[in-house]
Amino acid sequence: MNPHSQAKRRVVLWTLIAAAVGLGFGMIIGRFGFLTDKGDQNAPGISDAIVQDGNPAISSEIIGQINSDNIRQYLRELSELPHLAGTSADYEQAKGLHDFWKSVGLDEVFITPYEVLLSYPDTNDETKMNRIFVYNSTDHVVWQSALYEPILDPSENKSNVVPPFNAYSAPGDINSTDLVYVNYGRVEDYRWLANNTNISITGKIVLVRYGKIFRGDKAHLAHLHGAKGIIMYSDPADYAVDGENSQVYPHDWWLPDTGTQRGTIFLRNGDPLTPGYPATENAYRLNESDPEAQLPKITAHPIGYGVAKTLIGYMSGDEVPDSWKGALNITYRYGGQLKDSGWWVRMRISTKNERRKTYNVFGLIRGKVEPDRYVLLGNHRDAWVFGAIDPSSGTAVMKEVSRVMGNLVQSNKWRPRRTIVFCSWGAEEYGLIGSTEWIEQYVKNLASRAVAYLNVDIAVEGNYSIRSLGTPLLNAAVYDATKKIPNPDLEHTTTKTVFDRWLSSFPNVNNTLPRISDMGSGSDYASFITQVGLPCLDIGYTYNSNRYKISSYPLYHSKYETFKVLDEIMDRGFKYHRAVGQTWAEIARNLADSLIIPFKVQDYADKLDNLVKQLDTDFGHLMRRNGIQFELLYNVSRLFTSETAAFQTYVDSVDKKDPFAIRKINDQLLQLERAFTDSLGLPGRPLARHVLFAESSVNTYAGSSFPGLADGMFEIEGSSDEQSRWNIVKKHFTVILHTIESAASTLRDVSKFMS
Repeated sequence: MNPHSQAKRRVVLWTLIAAAVGLGFGMIIGRFGFLTDKGDQNAPGISDAIVQDGNPAISSEIIGQINSDNIRQYLRELSELPHLAGTSADYEQAKGLHDFWKSVGLDEVFITPYEVLLSYPDTNDETKMNRIFVYNSTDHVVWQSALYEPILDPSENKSNVVPPFNAYSAPGDINSTDLVYVNYGRVEDYRWLANNTNISITGKIVLVRYGKIFRGDKAHLAHLHGAKGIIMYSDPADYAVDGENSQVYPHDWWLPDTGTQRGTIFLRNGDPLTPGYPATENAYRLNESDPEAQLPKITAHPIGYGVAKTLIGYMSGDEVPDSWKGALNITYRYGGQLKDSGWWVRMRISTKNERRKTYNVFGLIRGKVEPDRYVLLGNHRDAWVFGAIDPSSGTAVMKEVSRVMGNLVQSNKWRPRRTIVFCSWGAEEYGLIGSTEWIEQYVKNLASRAVAYLNVDIAVEGNYSIRSLGTPLLNAAVYDATKKIPNPDLEHTTTKTVFDRWLSSFPNVNNTLPRISDMGSGSDYASFITQVGLPCLDIGYTYNSNRYKISSYPLYHSKYETFKVLDEIMDRGFKYHRAVGQTWAEIARNLADSLIIPFKVQDYADKLDNLVKQLDTDFGHLMRRNGIQFELLYNVSRLFTSETAAFQTYVDSVDKKDPFAIRKINDQLLQLERAFTDSLGLPGRPLARHVLFAESSVNTYAGSSFPGLADGMFEIEGSSDEQSRWNIVKKHFTVILHTIESAASTLRDVSKFMS
C-alpha cells in the first residue's frame, strides 16, 4: 500500500473516532445538561419544557396553600404603626419585605430608591399647624378646628400619626368674609351656581364635600373659578349611610364625625419635578414654580363632617336644592358672607413640599423557559396613617402569595415558564410616584418583555363580592380563576364559587358575565396602561354598591383605618383576604405557566365594538353634524373584529409542538395592547399614550373610553375656542382610525401584515 493511501485511512479512522466521542458527549449533555434548577433529575428538561403546557396540579396546590392565618398576622404587623411615604417607617417596611422575600425563596430581591418631591404638614410648632378658624367682628377667635383626630380606640395611640392634610396644597394664611358651598365641586356644580345664583367664587373660600370625583380635580376646578382656598369634607350621606345616627367606628365600619380623609391634590402621576423621566440621582429637576411641574396653586385642607356642620352653621344665603343636600342635621345653604356681620374665616395651612427618598421593592421568580417574559404582581406599601385597608390588606395578601410560590420553587416542585415579579411600590398615595418612576426608568424593557400587570391595591374594602377593573385581554383569565375559588361567604349556599357570587352581585349589561369596569388613574396600574400599553387588572373584595350609594369605603384615608376594623368587623377569619390571594395567584400562575398566553383577542374586539357604539350614542350626532365621517370608525372596528377571528382560528389550529410557532403567537399577543398606544400621546396629554383607555380629564379616578375624543368633546358647543377644538377632535379621530388599523395588522400573518 502506498504512503498516500495509508495516510488517507488514518485520517478516516481518526475522523470516525472523533465522531463517536462527540456523539457520546452529546448524549451525556442531552441527558444531564438540561436539568432544572437545583438539579431536579425527575423534572422535564428545557428541551421538553419548551412545548409543555403548565401543570394543572400546581394550580390546586397554590390555591390550597394560601393561608388566612398568615395573612392576618402579616396585616397586624404591617398596620401596627403609621408608614407614610418618605419617612423612616417607609424604609423599614421596604427592608422588612426585602428580607421576607429572601427568606421564602425568591430568586432575586431588590430595593430601588428614588428621590422625589413629597409633601408634609408642619407638626413641630402648634402655632403653625394646619387649622381652620372663625373670627368675630372684633377679630377674636370664636371657633377653631382640632389639630388631630381624637383617639377612639387604644390601637390608635401611636406616635408619628400625621395630622389631616392635603398633600401639595399651596401653603398660605388666607382669610375671607365669604364661605361658599359648592356641593361636590364638579364642573356641573359650578355651572349650577353660576346659572341659579348671583354668587361669585372669585377671591373666596369654598366648601365642598368629598366624593364623585378625585379631590385633586375639586381643588383644580376651585382654582380655575377664582377661589383662594378650598375646604373638603366627608359628608355622612357619602360615608355614614344613616347620617349622624349611624353606628360608627370603633363599633362599625362607618366614618365617625371626626374622621378626616387625607390625600393628594396633585393631578399628574409621578414625581412632579421629573415629568416623563425617572427621578434618579442624575435627573434634571424642574423648579417647583415651573409651570411644567403642575403643582397646585390653591390652599386646601380636609375636615370631618363634625367640623363641616359647625362651618355650615355659620353660613348665610339661600337653602340649596335637595340634590346638593347631604345627611347632616342642618340646613345646607349656598353661603356668601357669614350670617353674623363682620365675621370671617381663616385657613392657616403650613403644608410644604420636600425632596425625600421613597423605595420600591421587587422579588423575582425566574422563568424556566421564557425568563425574558415578565408577569408582574403589584401593590403599594405606603399609607397616610395605619393603612390597614389601603394598602396593607393588599400587601399582606401579596406576602402570602409570594410565600406559597417561593416555597414551591425552593422545594423544586415548580418553576413557572415565565418570570414572575412581585412589586411593592412607594409613594403611591402622593400620585403613583414609585410605580411611575420605575416605569419611566425601564419602559423599554417593559414594552418589549412584560406580559401583564396584576394589581391589588386594597384586598378587602367590603365583604359582599369580588370586583374587578381591567383591560379586555385579561377578562378570560380572571373569569377562569374565579371559577376555581370557593365562595368564602358560606351563607350564600347557592353561589358555589367566587365567580358565581360575582355574577349574581355585579353582572354585565347582558347579565351573562360578571362586570369588569374600566380603569381610571386610582392606583399603580395607571402608568402601565397609559405609558407602556400593558394589559392590566385590579381585583379586590368590595361592599354592596347596589345597596350603599357611597363614594368609597367609609374610613378611607382616615386615622381609623386600623387592623381592628378588618379583624373584628369586615373580615373575621380573613376568608375574603384568602379568596383574593387565591384568585390573584391563579391569574398569575395561568399567565406565567400557560404555553400560549391566555389572552382572548375576541374580548378586545367585543370591547372595541361596545366603545364605538357608546361613543356614537354620546357624541355621534354632534360629530357627524360637524363633518366627521363616523362610519369610518365602525369600519375599522369591523376590520379589527375580522382580524381577531382569523387570528384565533390560527391559534386554535397551531401545532403546539412547534416552539417557533408558539413564540410567534405569544409575541403577537404580547404586542396587541401596545399597538393601541400613540407615541405622541393624547391631545394636551403627551404622557397618556393609550388611545382607548385613560383617566378622565375631569375626574382622575374614573376611566374614560376614547379619552382624547372625550376630552375634546366635553362641553365643546358654544365654547370660546369651539373651532380650534373641533380641529383637534377631527385630527385625533383620524389618529384613532390609524391606530385601530395598525393594531389589526399586528394580528395578521407576520409576513403578510400589509393590506
